[in-house]
Amino acid sequence: MTSSFARTATTYRQGAHTLAGEYYTSDAVLQEEIERLFRRQWMCVGREERVADAGAYLVHERLGESIIVVRGRDGAVRAFHNTCRHRGTKICEAASGQFGATIQCPYHAWTWSTDGHLVGAPHMQDVEGFDKSAYPLLAAPVKLWEGFVFVAYEPDPPPFEEVFRPVMDLFGRFNLRSLVRTGREDYEVRANWKLIMQNYSECLHCPTIHPELNQLLPYTSGANDLHDGPFLGGYMEITPPHESVTMTGRSCGRPLGDLPDADRRRAFYYTLWPNMMVSLHPDYANWYSVWPLSPDRSMVTCEWMMHPGSLDAPGYDPAGAVELWHTVNAQDWHICELSQAGVSSRHYVPGPYSPRESIPAAWDRAYVEAMTP
Repeated sequence: MTSSFARTATTYRQGAHTLAGEYYTSDAVLQEEIERLFRRQWMCVGREERVADAGAYLVHERLGESIIVVRGRDGAVRAFHNTCRHRGTKICEAASGQFGATIQCPYHAWTWSTDGHLVGAPHMQDVEGFDKSAYPLLAAPVKLWEGFVFVAYEPDPPPFEEVFRPVMDLFGRFNLRSLVRTGREDYEVRANWKLIMQNYSECLHCPTIHPELNQLLPYTSGANDLHDGPFLGGYMEITPPHESVTMTGRSCGRPLGDLPDADRRRAFYYTLWPNMMVSLHPDYANWYSVWPLSPDRSMVTCEWMMHPGSLDAPGYDPAGAVELWHTVNAQDWHICELSQAGVSSRHYVPGPYSPRESIPAAWDRAYVEAMTP
């Protein structure tokens, strides 16, 4: 939940309205979103720490795609489509694991090195003209940024450095690359994925929906530094004497990085196009990915991260952060489900955004632009 930008006169556009109902209920719209927003963009599939060692892999499965992300013997991280070059069989079933020296299809034992080169194909030596070099694993584009792994489903996504320019160096002080995962939760929400992204982008609803959170982060505090385009968000002020955004208000670990004094009293919330949300607190971070399952159902994955030095620090206790966001997430999912029920009505008519909702209005503008041929 991001606060409304303090200088609303420069960011709020008069006349902004919510999207029409069909954007939340139409199968045709969802298929267009999958093609335009998901298949052609960079998708975060997890943290680099999950493939820290040579041969370690994770499997990402969403929207009918299955991709293997693996750390090669040369130390490079690569991504491959999870399909055998022989007869198309899915190679990996497990969500994560450790390859030995090679990757082998369980059907007819075609075998590749961890850099994707075919090294074994039983009986294919009897096929005239067969050339193993012509059958590598099908590579998918992959990029590493701030400890996150991004892949693209199509072979020619827009350049990562250009797309992520607004945030490329924005989070350096938070030491994200070195943080370690301390918790994970998957939520199935009976609401369109866009309602979840829009809800995260404002805190006008916090006094009524999130009483626990509103005590820590007054919804009128803070400012947004990214207020137009596909990357949006900013900070909110943590109310003294609270130290962090936890159920007790107490800190649960070491500062994430060498933070200036002002950032030790703030929480930062950003949406990264198209379906990622990053929440940064003085002593922990959590991030979300939101995936459509149908027009009215979504899967949300949330992970919590902390400074590795916190794990052995006296008083280390991530439970306060996890408990708070379990509570807040449940409240958000419920109100999003009520929103889905409302926009699904044939009598729903788009309503106006207020200046305190300038960020979801900006998210809608980026969405409409991306969906326009």
